Amino acid sequence: MKETSYSERTDSFEDKLALLEKAYRAGNYRLARALTASIRNTVVHEQAEKESIGKPLQPASALQPTASLPAPWREWASGWSHHLAFATDETTGVGRPPEPVEFVVAAPLAITSSLTREVRIARIENGVPKEVPSQVHSEVRRGGELQAKVLFLTGSAAHARTHYLLLAGNPDAELPSYPTDLETRGEGYALDIENDFFKASLSRQMGQLERLTFKREHGLELFAGGEGHGEPPGIDWAHDYVGSGNFQKFRITLWDACPDFEITRGPLCTIVRRWGFPYSPVHPVFTPSRINFDIEYRFYAGLPWFLKTGRAEVAKSLEADALRDDEWVYSGQSFTDQVWMGPEGKLRTGAVDKEYLNNLWAVGFTNKQAQDAFIALFLEHRADGLPELRHSGAPIMFYKWHGHCWSRYPLPGKEVPAGAVLHQRNAYVAMHYTENGPQQVEALRHRLVTPLSLSAAPLPKQVSAAVSASRLARPGESGDSPISKKILWDALRECKDEQLYASKINVVDLGLIYDLRVREGTVHVVMTMPHRGRPRSGFFIYGSGGNNTPIRQRLLKVPGVKKVVVEHTWNPHWTSNNLTAEGRRSLQLPPI
Repeated sequence: MKETSYSERTDSFEDKLALLEKAYRAGNYRLARALTASIRNTVVHEQAEKESIGKPLQPASALQPTASLPAPWREWASGWSHHLAFATDETTGVGRPPEPVEFVVAAPLAITSSLTREVRIARIENGVPKEVPSQVHSEVRRGGELQAKVLFLTGSAAHARTHYLLLAGNPDAELPSYPTDLETRGEGYALDIENDFFKASLSRQMGQLERLTFKREHGLELFAGGEGHGEPPGIDWAHDYVGSGNFQKFRITLWDACPDFEITRGPLCTIVRRWGFPYSPVHPVFTPSRINFDIEYRFYAGLPWFLKTGRAEVAKSLEADALRDDEWVYSGQSFTDQVWMGPEGKLRTGAVDKEYLNNLWAVGFTNKQAQDAFIALFLEHRADGLPELRHSGAPIMFYKWHGHCWSRYPLPGKEVPAGAVLHQRNAYVAMHYTENGPQQVEALRHRLVTPLSLSAAPLPKQVSAAVSASRLARPGESGDSPISKKILWDALRECKDEQLYASKINVVDLGLIYDLRVREGTVHVVMTMPHRGRPRSGFFIYGSGGNNTPIRQRLLKVPGVKKVVVEHTWNPHWTSNNLTAEGRRSLQLPPI
């Protein structure tokens, strides 16, 4: 059949589901397995096209021309066409050291082609805008606008309002580079993540936190030794559950590889998100699709703590003899005391009082001599569709003489109905624990439970705009590139993907070019590939494989270009959101 539209060149979810049913009923299991993989690919694409990343702080139309700013600020922000004013408020009466602030920004496609490349954040201090390191991630195209999450770290005085500017709309902007102490090494979820306070090592097999090394004094290393239960041991054992009749335990630590995962790497935060149904000890003999565990770690620059967010969604009603949503085990005897916190927010030392056994909001261990501590702060723990959860997890000094342990069993009963969702958000702090350690832990949990308030807010009318000693733009970002970036972008549009024979879409409209920098006569291009099945970027760079207009050859024809350096990256991974409007038309994709 002749194919003339996008829907005719691919197959829908419904079509594939019908083919899967037919193949399965016919006993054609190899075809059925192939179709399940193809259905997953369809869902991945649909997620990229339709999933919401959250409500923007302000509508895209709220961005204002930078020309409306006071003259000193316009000069400082030269090169950026639009801005959004917002503020943070400290409402609890305590001074704030830097903490993460994150929100969703939206901007019209008419003013921006890449929020990841263009967005900058500035804090107004004594009438002067000063750039704040920021990280933009999860960028998507929705209708006539781009949306993305913007993250930055900021502090505040007690009861203070702090004003900020978000800048966007600069075709000459380059991916910003901010030096921080956060370093992430490895590929996929098999990562080592390090800052000035600790090094976290994730399991190469399934991405669970395997080891944590303190970066002080003797470099205490938290680990779980032995052979686990047949799977690689780690210090973080949650999430898991025991099936009806105490027959077997289903664990995410039994994954041979993460069923699904997303990784965000940046100078301020590395995010590792993994999800799927846990495995049986004899997988795939038993493969119930009962509880989907969705787990996310967040590691930050400059902070001695990290976050773990968990979401357990019950897809099918079940009876669970037990379920754990937080369990940590450490080999050896690294600590001398257990600590815990009840709902009143006071950290206590020693065994948990009986009346608090199911109402704990922090647990952990300390060492009097070494002054090391590792403490979990339970920030959120609730459920939809279930009675009040038990907030258990009393720390144990000697777990089968293996080491220290705490384990939280939240279910109020065994019956878990379909549609129920368990939510948690925990912070884990690796700290130097001195005599004022309890007060530090209490203050940290208070700040994390009541974060800075963020809102769209106009700049105060009485502000006195002062002249900044610097400019926001780096060299080449304010129309001052030694070689016109517009000419370079236009040249890249002549570099086609010859494998898409009829459309011959170019690398710019495909969204493969992440960054373009010019330093004297050298052009530096950062690009990706559409998927890991095409890891050979030389096809586009040098023209191997029959590509007729390679990037390097075309850019060298631009007057003034003496050298072309092309860097390949997989971060962030490419999706259809990278396509320009022209790119979508070329591929005959429906609008989003």
